[in-house]
Amino acid sequence: MSDPIAPCVWLDGRGAEAAAFYIAAFSDARLLGGSPPMTTLSVGGMRLSLLDGGPLFKPNPSISFFYRCGSEGEIDALWKALSEGGKPMMDLGAYPFAEKYGWITDRFGLNWQLMVGELPQKAYPSLMFTGDNCGRAEEALGLYASIFKDGKAGTLSRYGANAAPDAEGSLNYAELYAGGTWLSMMDSARPYDFSFDEGVSLYVTCEDQAEIDYYWQRLSEGGKEGNCGWLEDRYGVRWQIVPRVLGELLADPARAPRVVEAFMKMGKFEVEALLQA
Repeated sequence: MSDPIAPCVWLDGRGAEAAAFYIAAFSDARLLGGSPPMTTLSVGGMRLSLLDGGPLFKPNPSISFFYRCGSEGEIDALWKALSEGGKPMMDLGAYPFAEKYGWITDRFGLNWQLMVGELPQKAYPSLMFTGDNCGRAEEALGLYASIFKDGKAGTLSRYGANAAPDAEGSLNYAELYAGGTWLSMMDSARPYDFSFDEGVSLYVTCEDQAEIDYYWQRLSEGGKEGNCGWLEDRYGVRWQIVPRVLGELLADPARAPRVVEAFMKMGKFEVEALLQA
């Protein structure tokens, strides 16, 4: 794979509206593509796909997005924009780990962790392990690092002795470089009513059938295979394992209907069957 792992957010017919909102809110956001049902943009260099998938799922805070701001003025302006119709998870202010930080759920349900301070990358996904998954963030970090050939750990920060309800030694923040991008992960024992689901998935673009087979087999171990290139790993994180050629095929108006008909019958994508459609 040559493209970084990228998040895909499930929205109910509001992809184009959301993209316009983010392009207005983030000074570095730009549109990459807008073919229904997928709108794709770049925010802080992070590729973000917005899928008009209908009302079945919606994003939740189990996967949020860190965004590094360069100044207090920038974070204040961005917080104001994202707060319109949104709801704070952690109020904007000074924290022991950052001179200024805030966590906001915006009007479309996406969660942003805004920060003035040191981060390994301008923008990247953050995975929060809650409920039965709490305490498994470090295990997941090791698994993903072993699956992706460029995998390596970055910062590891642990809860101390007085962090109840979180267990001492579990991760309150950890960094992982994998699949061409940084990600972060953390444990939280708080009684949240959300966990990983299709609301936010992670998109892996593969060059050939061998890559598809490899990532499909490794990431689905202990999890569940889904349809149309989707799978659920052992922690419940949803992944889309997709061949690069699919985008080219769908861009051809004459072939696109046949290609869609073919992949709707697939679990794991089969490149040759797509090419023959």
